Amino acid sequence: MNLRADGKIAIVTGASRGIGRGIALALAEAGAHVVCAARDLAKLEAVVAEIAAAGGKAAAHVVDVSSRESIEALVTATVAAHGRVDVLVNNAGITRDTLLLRMKPADWDDVIATNLTSVFISTQAVMKPMLKQRAGSIINIGSVVGLTGNAGQANYAAAKAGLIGFSKSVAREVASRGIRVNVVTPGFIETDMTAAMPEAAKQAMLATVPLGRTGTPADIAGLVVYLASDASAYVTGQTVSVDGGFHM
Repeated sequence: MNLRADGKIAIVTGASRGIGRGIALALAEAGAHVVCAARDLAKLEAVVAEIAAAGGKAAAHVVDVSSRESIEALVTATVAAHGRVDVLVNNAGITRDTLLLRMKPADWDDVIATNLTSVFISTQAVMKPMLKQRAGSIINIGSVVGLTGNAGQANYAAAKAGLIGFSKSVAREVASRGIRVNVVTPGFIETDMTAAMPEAAKQAMLATVPLGRTGTPADIAGLVVYLASDASAYVTGQTVSVDGGFHM
């Protein structure tokens, strides 16, 4: 099984930290040239420098995933520099957690725009080069919350559940052109977001995970590398949970 991505051009959104950073590092280690995209240029440049120090290839590109113009500029620049886009990892996301009765329209709109509409825009943007290539892998980072729901996260869960339906529909549309679309749904992963949780909340969450530990960005990145590689050439339209058995 060839779990390599040698020579592939991969765009990763939200690559400046957390799961996105882990994915960018792993794809570069597997041989891809990674276009690291996020809002914070300084953090992106740190990730690119880390990749370069390890012998990998990467570039930084500032992007606002809620802006069609910004996303289209990202894809245009990538194609101009490399002539193709082989892999798109839609990872960028935000939370605006609160109970439904207290949820402001802006809390709903911002989460849907960043976590769902941005995926529509970026997927649409890479369609032309991928259709021309008759090849490509689109990997959307969802959440176990999109499968189970979660109190206080109606907006986030709706966006992540919508991501699954979107991905299956697009997978059916473009399969005949050699383009694959899959979803990875992380569970309780060690990130800046979970690090800020009260210890009691962390322990309560861990009690629901059969494997008894939090996941790491590397746990997610391993599956993403597989889905980006030719080893997964017969895999499309799938939703795969990396959650230590939580959703089980």
